[in-house]
Amino acid sequence: MVLGLCGAIILLGAWGVIGYHPALLVLLPALFIYQFSCYFRSMASPNKQVRQRLALLLEFVDGVLTGVLLAFVGFDPLLTIALGLGFLMTVISPLKATAPLDLFGLFAGALLTYWLLPISVSPGLQAQLLILLLVAGYCLLLANMARNTHSMLAEQNDSVLRQNEWLTLRTFRLSKYLSPPLRKAILTGKDVRAETQEKALTIFFSDMEGFTQLAEKLDPEQLTSLLNSYLTVMSEIAFRFGGTVDKVIGDSIMVFFGDPESRGVRSDAVRCVSMAIAMRKAMQELQLRWQAEGIEHPVGLRMGINSGVCKVGNFGTENRLDYTLLGRAVNLASRLESSADSNEILLSEDTYGLIGDSIHCIDKGQISIKGFAEPVKVYSAVDLHKHLSSDYPPRDSATVKPSNHPAVADYS
Repeated sequence: MVLGLCGAIILLGAWGVIGYHPALLVLLPALFIYQFSCYFRSMASPNKQVRQRLALLLEFVDGVLTGVLLAFVGFDPLLTIALGLGFLMTVISPLKATAPLDLFGLFAGALLTYWLLPISVSPGLQAQLLILLLVAGYCLLLANMARNTHSMLAEQNDSVLRQNEWLTLRTFRLSKYLSPPLRKAILTGKDVRAETQEKALTIFFSDMEGFTQLAEKLDPEQLTSLLNSYLTVMSEIAFRFGGTVDKVIGDSIMVFFGDPESRGVRSDAVRCVSMAIAMRKAMQELQLRWQAEGIEHPVGLRMGINSGVCKVGNFGTENRLDYTLLGRAVNLASRLESSADSNEILLSEDTYGLIGDSIHCIDKGQISIKGFAEPVKVYSAVDLHKHLSSDYPPRDSATVKPSNHPAVADYS
């Protein structure tokens, strides 16, 4: 619009110079018809590619018309500065990617007009003042639009920063309820839906023997301190060994290895039993600390571990999901924990077959377990072989033959 008005002012100012040629009567409205027809044509087109092409053509022709006007006035210094400033503001203020095309149109229009047009005109002072005022108003409008755009972008940037801070805070709070492997799987974009899959896992259960009786003797503050210190230490050990903490219910903890990240069935089992051994050692230290705090008979830790195929994934509805696992292997691990003695790690035969070449265990024979028709063969984990003396194990312990499997990494 501004370009058309400047062209109209220049042509009307030159009408008398060129002898009131009637062609101007056609040329003047043609400037505005071109502008509006191209604009409405580009806006009305349903095809996005067509609109983009028309927009590029319109910008190129605007550059050509600017160059024609500059050559038509004989590159008058005042008008050249005014029109050039308006053109550059149009190109620079929105940081157009098509700026090279616009500049090419400007130089092409100026050169062709300079070579082909036989005459040049010099508009009067009034016409020059009108063009200066028009271009000045246009530049102020563009500057104000650029300032508003900058303010809008600054507000959007501040809003994004606030949202990032909010999400970071929420993520930090969420991390207290999820294990690092599971949190990583969710935050990296893994699709979270109500679906499950079968995987070979190693499942761990533990609880504190005699916790109910102890809880009746302690005041709420002591009980909270004891339980929080216990859960903090055990959870940190589980995370350190790469376990997924499934549930924490009171003094009971459920951890499994093999999902969402697995290092192999054998390595997962070794890490799980190594974690249980570390928990037992940490529990002994906690018992000494609780005795120093005045608790005469600190509770012991019972642990059960089993390996097998489970259904693991998101159970529930689309509105409420619980990431957990189900199956006979899970039930057996829970029953083994209930059958374990104080500070004992009771293993199933399946788990012993995976870790026997790395961890020394005592054969405890077969025991009857609730919910299972046949007796279950169990083992009690002692420690990693390399931590035991050369004259260990005693005669009644399970004999472990050398394994042909590759050595398993030491996770103690």
